[in-house]
Amino acid sequence: MNTKVMVAVHKNYVMPKNRSLYLPVFVGKEIHPKVNEDFQGDNTGDNISAKNSSYNELTALYWGWKNLDVDALGLVHYRRYLSLHHKKSLSSILSTVEIEKLLKNSDVILPKKRHYYIETNYSHYIHAHPKEELDLAKKIISQKYPEYIDDYESVMQQTSAHMFNMFVMKKELLDRYCEWLFDILAEIEKNLDTTDYDKYQSRVYGFISERLLDVWLQHNDVQYREVNVIYLESQHWPSKIFNFLKRKISR
Repeated sequence: MNTKVMVAVHKNYVMPKNRSLYLPVFVGKEIHPKVNEDFQGDNTGDNISAKNSSYNELTALYWGWKNLDVDALGLVHYRRYLSLHHKKSLSSILSTVEIEKLLKNSDVILPKKRHYYIETNYSHYIHAHPKEELDLAKKIISQKYPEYIDDYESVMQQTSAHMFNMFVMKKELLDRYCEWLFDILAEIEKNLDTTDYDKYQSRVYGFISERLLDVWLQHNDVQYREVNVIYLESQHWPSKIFNFLKRKISR
């Protein structure tokens, strides 16, 4: 199986040694053309590199979807990887053999779901971002893909989700997912006014897409395997919890 796992990166950082499997992709290369000359840029071929400030790691996903001829394609982040282990080390990330074994009886490898317990996916989103974004996503899905609306409602009411836009997916399936996802995001982009957004909120299409993955998986009854996410850096949990509670109270 010919597999590539893209590593979305925006600065110099240590990369996996297995370059036959892991491909560092510098996101936003169109905006920063003179940075990270050693990494594959997301601005070759068919691309949306110039939209990186609002699409985040999705500019790498789009580039891989349009330009790589593989059997399976994955996306991870330079600080976050998929693994069968818990050790914070590049030596423990998924190997070629492990990926092939996992994909023998499933179509997608995903990070374990993140659980919110006291919040639904919808309420968690609107405590951190403008609710109009998800409401617009719902409207567009109901118009363009009405067969998905029940799954959208179901996922929004769940209290867990596969986050980070990280996965390894068989390419034939990924082609279908990306066609659906980027069509919806393009329509949202046409109808969403982000003029007053700050740098963080401008990453809107990356945020929305995290919530749409499970909608697509659920509707298409996709068989998947979950694995661990390992973080190469500290997550600063006290700060994360404080900011979570602050958003919940203030919005």
